[in-house]
Amino acid sequence: MIGFVRGTVHAFSMDYVLIDVNGIGYRINFYHPEALSLNKEMTIYTYQNVREDEISLYGFLSLQEYDLFIKLISVKGLGPKIASNILSRASVDAIVAAIETGDIDFIRRMPGIGNKTASQIILDLKGKLVESETEGVSEALNDVSDALKQLGYKPSEIKPVMKKLANEKGSTDELIRKALAMLAK
Repeated sequence: MIGFVRGTVHAFSMDYVLIDVNGIGYRINFYHPEALSLNKEMTIYTYQNVREDEISLYGFLSLQEYDLFIKLISVKGLGPKIASNILSRASVDAIVAAIETGDIDFIRRMPGIGNKTASQIILDLKGKLVESETEGVSEALNDVSDALKQLGYKPSEIKPVMKKLANEKGSTDELIRKALAMLAK
């Protein structure tokens, strides 16, 4: 599968971009023409759709957009073209908020979405799009613990530091710095 394409914009329209990668042109279904300009180098995250009669690429500006697309196409009756159109009409945050709050009117206003499909999107995805803060914190703490182990610290040294970091907030990098500062004392 092609995960991303990095190259120069050769041509584009309202629904596709042609990216030149070392003399090979990739045609990518892409619904953000406002982000494009000719001869500009850019990276587009891609989803490769394989059907009996066609192989196509769908492009996204960010990994968050790509991840939401993957979740949208998992909904019964929602294909890549409609999912891409949804992402072209609203931001990732707005779509996630509408799904999480059950705002069926917002979702129904998207192209190609009727009452049944809007209800199915909410039913299938509500609660699956937003990672709870506690899950994110525990994942970050696991990353910190793993990093400290890789640096050669013993479990007996790591455990007290992890207890102190349990209520701390910040990115994984910030938490690692805090942990190293505690260990240096």
